[in-house]
Order: sequence, then C-alpha cells, then structure tokens
Amino acid sequence: MLKLDFHPSGRHFLQIPGPSPVPDRVLKALSYPTIDHRGPEFAGLGLKVLSDMQKVFKTQQPVIIYPASGTGAWEAALVNVLSPGDKVIMYETGHFASLWNKLALRLGFQTDCLCLPGTENWRKGIQVDLIEKRLREDSKHEIKAVCVVHNETSTGVTSPILPVREAMDRVGHPALLLVDTISGLGGAHYEHDAWRVDVSISGSQKGLMLPPGIGFNALSERAIAASQKSKTPKSYWAWDEMLAMNKTGYFPTTPNTNLLYALSEACDMLFEQGLERVMARHQRWAAGVRAGVQAWGLPIQCADSTVYSPILTGVMTPDGVDADSVRKIIQDRFDCSLGTGLGKIKGRMFRIGHLGDTNDLTLIATMAACEMGLQLSGVSLKGSGVQASMQYFSSHAV
Repeated sequence: MLKLDFHPSGRHFLQIPGPSPVPDRVLKALSYPTIDHRGPEFAGLGLKVLSDMQKVFKTQQPVIIYPASGTGAWEAALVNVLSPGDKVIMYETGHFASLWNKLALRLGFQTDCLCLPGTENWRKGIQVDLIEKRLREDSKHEIKAVCVVHNETSTGVTSPILPVREAMDRVGHPALLLVDTISGLGGAHYEHDAWRVDVSISGSQKGLMLPPGIGFNALSERAIAASQKSKTPKSYWAWDEMLAMNKTGYFPTTPNTNLLYALSEACDMLFEQGLERVMARHQRWAAGVRAGVQAWGLPIQCADSTVYSPILTGVMTPDGVDADSVRKIIQDRFDCSLGTGLGKIKGRMFRIGHLGDTNDLTLIATMAACEMGLQLSGVSLKGSGVQASMQYFSSHAV
C-alpha cells in the first residue's frame, strides 16, 4: 500500500511560492456537501464567486472561472482572442513567461519573444522600451497581442503593467494586452480596468489561498469583441457559452463545486481584511524576508529593488553550492519546503514563498530553517538572517 504519511510530527512548513498554505477556514469550506450544479442553490454560489472575483481583479467586466490550472487559463486567453498564425509579442522575464511562449507556439501562433541577453532578463522586470520599439516597427499592425507576466514566480520580480499599456497607447497600436497574474493576484497590487488590460489570467493556488484547480480569465470589451472573430478551434475554453450561462450563475460544463465553496470563503477573508491591507501585509512580509537574506550576505535573484516581488524572494547560492542540495537538507532535517530554481537558473537559487496562510512567526521559522540548512551546506554567512528578520518584523507593525 502507498505510504502517504510524508511528514513527521508538527505542521509542515510549505514555503514554496504556490501552491500556498491553505487557511483552515478554506479547508473547512472544501468539505461542505456537494450540491446539484444545475439546482437553484448553486446559482447563488455561482453568482457570488463571479461577483467576488470581479472585486479581486478590480473590474466591472466579466470574469471567466474554469476548472483548470493556470496553464489552462493561459491557453483559454490565447485561443479566444487569436486566430491561427497570428503574431504576438511575448516578453521573457523568467521560466513561466518562457513556458507561456512555448504554449503559444504549440497552438500555432507566431511569437516574437523579447528578452535581454543570457539570464540578465531573469533578474529584472519588463523593459517597456523593447516592447514599444517592436510595436513601432509593426506599421501594418500584424501583431495582435502583447503577452506579459505580472509576477514572475521563478525569479521574484513584479513588473509594472500600466507602463506597458501606456507604451502601446503612445505607439497607437491596436494589439490586445494579455497579462499573467497567476501568482500576483491576491498578494500584489493589480487593477484590470484601471490598467486597461484586455485579458488577465490567474489561478487559485497562490494569493487566493486555495488548492490548485481553478483558472481565471478577466476580460475587456475589446477582448470579447476579438473572441467573436477568432478562428482558433475551441470548445471547452470558449467564452461565448460561459458568458451566456454565467449570467444566471451556472456553467456550461461541470464546475468544481467544492473548490467554488472554498473560493467564496477565501474571497470573504480577503474582503474582511481589506484588499489594500492584504497587499501591504505581503509587502511587509517580503521586506522582512529580504532583510534576512541581505544579512546572510547572499544576493537576491531580483537585481532591481524597484520590482521586488511581495509574493516570493529568490535567494542565490554562492558559486559551487547547489541550491537544490541546500533545499534537500532543509526539507529532510527541518520539514520545510522551499521552491526550486527553474529553467536557466536551476541549482543556482531557491525561492522562499511569503503568501497564503502565513504570519510573522511562520516566516521567522522558515528563515531559521534556511539559515541552518545553509550552514549545514557549508555556506559562510555574513550574519544572522533570523535576527535581521525578527528585528524587521518587531520594528515594523502590521
């Protein structure tokens, strides 16, 4: 029989940047009895979560909810607004931007992937001037969409989105703006309507504090109009049937009912705290963790302090020190899971998540596990990151 008891006594420290730790209130909501997804009770749940997610995205426009991962939500965004062979700009800020580009290519779209040389772009945010230059060159307006990642989970960089829209406006280019905020939504400031995003893409397992299994597309009027002209084959991902049935709270396919219970509860928690306070809390957690990393004397993966992520912090290990070996020691000895380095930076860094069901003491314990693991790995630390994080949290009130 498969052994499922992976962890020793006490609570496991899940400090990866998603899936994030799930609050007890949300876990309880998951356990509610499943109801008839065609019955009258479900309509109330459906209408509530659709309205709640408009508030989270800060939009008056429709939000589509799929039983899917963020990858599914990526695909849904592309196939609804593009036709086969359409040209799109992708901006590579890290591993997930790279994966989105790969997905677009597999779907038959032509991508122009912009990035800085080597791994330099994996330490910085979007260079808006590169996008603006490329759009100016497109005098025939063959480019149909610009696709960017808001919070790059692989690097700990949060790129400003409004400057991208403003660059598109300066050029007068009609391309749609598609934004991946899978790891940003619910923890990093985001405004779908104010930033004039055409499709915002997200998932349940990050700042929304849910298990994986829900993908989101927040739409604009321009995106809906484009979807009515799209020639890309689609059925499950199609917006038209979703938009029609969502008006009464129902879905054209079987929804993940119990995850919608959990989504409703998670949204209640966010609104009870207030979205602005939630954003400030994540910024504070991130600053406290960074204070610890800087005290160790180790570089932060994000090299630009103006775009530090409130969701996670990437820690670079010294040359010759395999970051995954450090992570394994921390996992095996102290029951703390950290995010691995991905793609071009695998083995060169690890990621500390500060999102989900977390608090100051959770992060102080995480920093202690990291500090012990680094020392056991033979890494010479400049000072105590634990003490620095404690000092930050004690001197900066919530």
